[in-house]
Amino acid sequence: MTPSGQYAIGEIVFSRELLVNDGGIPGLAAEAVLATPGRRGVVVNIGHVEIDPDQQVYLVRFESAAGALGELGPPVGCLPDELTQDEAWAKALQ
Repeated sequence: MTPSGQYAIGEIVFSRELLVNDGGIPGLAAEAVLATPGRRGVVVNIGHVEIDPDQQVYLVRFESAAGALGELGPPVGCLPDELTQDEAWAKALQ
């Protein structure tokens, strides 16, 4: 984690909650599960909410739920409070 408390591109993060498709990811059913709590992912890009430039958004690709080793799912926009780097917490969920 960077000194400012924000994530950097390439950092490993874990989902803090169940993330589902809100219909914004083409090719996936609405309400498709994108990440379960504790799912590991990597930050691939950083941006902000258009209406609130102070609100960070992280584009994260989570490991595939299908269990294919090394396979990543589609990019998912996440708010900071939806992510953690607490690996012990994530492992406790498995």
